[in-house]
Amino acid sequence: MRRTCLDKVYDLAQRDERVVFIGSDLGAGVLDDMKRNIPDRFFMEGVAEQNLVGMAAGLAMEGLIPYVNTIATFLTRRCFEQVAIDLCLHDLPVRLIANGGGVVYAPLGPTHLAIEDIAIMRALPNMTIVAPADADEMARFMDQTLDWPHPIYIRLAKGGDPIVTRAEDGFDIGKAIMLRSPGDILIVATGIAVGRSLEAATELAENGIDCAVMNMHTIKPLDESALLEAAERSRLVVTVEEHLRAGGLGSAVLECLNDCSLLASPRVLRLGIDDAFPTEYGTQDTQLDTLGLQPHGIASSIRRAVGAAEAA
Repeated sequence: MRRTCLDKVYDLAQRDERVVFIGSDLGAGVLDDMKRNIPDRFFMEGVAEQNLVGMAAGLAMEGLIPYVNTIATFLTRRCFEQVAIDLCLHDLPVRLIANGGGVVYAPLGPTHLAIEDIAIMRALPNMTIVAPADADEMARFMDQTLDWPHPIYIRLAKGGDPIVTRAEDGFDIGKAIMLRSPGDILIVATGIAVGRSLEAATELAENGIDCAVMNMHTIKPLDESALLEAAERSRLVVTVEEHLRAGGLGSAVLECLNDCSLLASPRVLRLGIDDAFPTEYGTQDTQLDTLGLQPHGIASSIRRAVGAAEAA
């Protein structure tokens, strides 16, 4: 997914002279073709992430469209003030490409796990947040970024994830996509949780539990109309995300349902990360398994919720 995203930056730069790339000590080989062929629009600024954001803001004020790339925790935790004041306050068209959203960097421990990045970015006015489900969807999304007038936080997964989206569904920022036909349970997922939710829905179907799966690739602005329409037909809404339950997709869904007076019915089950920093080291998959966010874990949580509702 990361390679697809960066390749699209070069593609966009060849099509539009406003596009510039700014990286932070990303190592050899990153966008070598762009560096060689468009050197005046390629910048590698070293370990100075806050400066990257300020630099991007200045370039955007001059009419350029900067694409900034570094590790997700650095763009959010370390650069929060610059993102808030330099980008969002001025509503500038800067694209923040965040490597390793969620628990991708599991081998490096809690300092590199971006488990609260969506919550941080959601709090900022004018910020758009997009988490594509796979590399194909990333390519379709990137084509939409040239003319979007606001800053965008782009949450990248590790890469190599199965392709679960469909070209015929297209892509529009802020428009959810229903990937599995409606059932009486609605699963709303984002990022790589979409593929895992589809697998969980297949497992649940074998138990007679019919689940729809909505790909909420844009967390902000949330597609409230699509969510409300699907939720009204559901007895249970389940949100699935590789993020803390606080402040992320689940919170956005709850807020929408509450503001539209649908909170009491249907029930909402939020699946995500507990209010604690993960303490284990390993791989992304082992972390997700521990957190109950692999397909079987998702299916088990939904079975328990359905069983509890039926027993009540």
